[in-house]
Order: sequence, then C-alpha cells, then structure tokens
Amino acid sequence: MSENREAYVQKLKAKIEEWNADIDKLSAKAKQAKAEKEVEYREQIEALQAKRSELKNKISELQEASESTWENLKKGVESSWDSLKEGYSAIKARFERDHPNK
Repeated sequence: MSENREAYVQKLKAKIEEWNADIDKLSAKAKQAKAEKEVEYREQIEALQAKRSELKNKISELQEASESTWENLKKGVESSWDSLKEGYSAIKARFERDHPNK
C-alpha cells in the first residue's frame, strides 16, 4: 500500500473515531429530549450510524484495493464521507435549534 493511501486511510479512521464520540453525545442528548422528539432523534441517529458503517466498509475496501483502483474507490469514500458529514450537521443543528440550552 502506498504511503499516501495509508496516510489517507489513517486520517479517515481518526475522523471516524471523532464521529463516534459526536454521535454518542447526540444520543445522550436525545435521551434527555421529550418522548416524541427522542424517537425522531433516535431515527436520525440510527441513519447516521448506518452511514458511518457504510463509510467504514468503504475504507476497508480502499485498504484492500489495488493501486490501480484505489483512486476510484477514494471517490466513493469521499461521497460517503460528505453524506455522513451533512447528516451529522443537520441533526446537530436541529437539536441545537430545538434545545438551545443543552
């Protein structure tokens, strides 16, 4: 595996660990919300977790890819990454709007 690819994969794995912590924080905050909102938040958090799992799978594929195919796979990883990032930002903004003091 090229050094460039290894650095890229390590960077992604570190960021996923940050996302894990952020998603855990949102989950804890969702538990404090009123029952009807908690269900809504829980569904959104589960969608984030599914996107995170998809991203982790794509990172594994990236690690196993040949030198000739890893650039193409990298585009898929970046698309999944953007989707996770957008989803997280949306739920975080919604929670902060609904619960400005938490």
